[in-house]
Amino acid sequence: MVNKRLLVKNLLAHNDENSFYDKKRFLSLGEREGKAKFLKHVCALSNSNPANNSFIVVGVEDEDNKIVGVDFFDDSKIQNLVNAYLDNAPLISYENIPFPHLPEGKVVGLVTIRSTGKICALRKNIWKYYGGAVFFREGSISMPKAYDIELKSSNVDAVATIEQHAKNNIELTLDGVIDFINHRHPDMVSEYKVFKEQFVVCWAGVQKKVKGDIYFSRVDIELINEQVKLFYSALDEVTISYDEHSFRTMEYVQLGLGKKQRYYPLEKVVIKFQENGTYQIQSELVFEPPQYDKKTLHHIFNANNALLGKLQKNIPLKPTEEQDLKHLPDTYLICYLNGFEEAKEQLDSARLLLKERDRTIYLTLKEALRILRKVKYN
Repeated sequence: MVNKRLLVKNLLAHNDENSFYDKKRFLSLGEREGKAKFLKHVCALSNSNPANNSFIVVGVEDEDNKIVGVDFFDDSKIQNLVNAYLDNAPLISYENIPFPHLPEGKVVGLVTIRSTGKICALRKNIWKYYGGAVFFREGSISMPKAYDIELKSSNVDAVATIEQHAKNNIELTLDGVIDFINHRHPDMVSEYKVFKEQFVVCWAGVQKKVKGDIYFSRVDIELINEQVKLFYSALDEVTISYDEHSFRTMEYVQLGLGKKQRYYPLEKVVIKFQENGTYQIQSELVFEPPQYDKKTLHHIFNANNALLGKLQKNIPLKPTEEQDLKHLPDTYLICYLNGFEEAKEQLDSARLLLKERDRTIYLTLKEALRILRKVKYN
């Protein structure tokens, strides 16, 4: 079983960017250019490594390999993105790896790419890349090549050695459990569960009971053996259940207009552990967004746009407008879910304005964009 934090350290310590490994300060999957560049690198790494894993490490400074981290990224639909744009798409996963020195909520992203053994190519045009384009790695650069070029395996031994050096052990697992419960979440309810005598799942959160049901907020869930953060949210409510074979979560989001707020089920995730030392993560989007009168939403949408206009021009807001600003991310989200396509663009444009103005509203905006991403790629 590979300890992913050790794997990241080994990749950073012993390798410059090469034909099986790339590093990025961040990914911009919400923008067309960023999405296109990500797909290009996935295509190139897949074609350059038909018989072994290849990797992209996210949250690292390019010049000095300093680990600065990125926001927790929910990867549950990233395979759908790759499948939509690539022929012979590789199997891909995005894992969130916690590092002790990073602030709460910050992680290192690890993208693992496993080729199908066939030539991977862009299926359709995106940004400045044309459908049918094929990419390979030349050193640290992803370059276009002829489609009929032969796939060659040249990194199998190197990658096998790196993964072998990142194997987990009992000491690392015990240290991980103790650190999670005693040091990182001493003020929360923390628990752990061992599955199949091999896998240790730890979770923590602020617990509350509603009509006999237990909900958690500020939830953090980790698979300790692999040092992978499975879930993190500062805002949403989560229910947790498990048996001897599986661990299950149901995530809820709070939405509504004004004071009429309620919780809506968003996504169900089941982790099934096998006797042979493997596991599978299955996610199902169960979200049914609330529907509202279009005339009411037109009024709210226009009012939100006016608020953004004032922020962009540094015009002071009235007290009532300050209150409306607190609900702006959620109301834009509701507008988008009710057919107002422009609301997504407005949320993106509000990101920098709200980040500088109000940290709490900015966090709400990031949660709104996360929900949109889940819905989009479902």
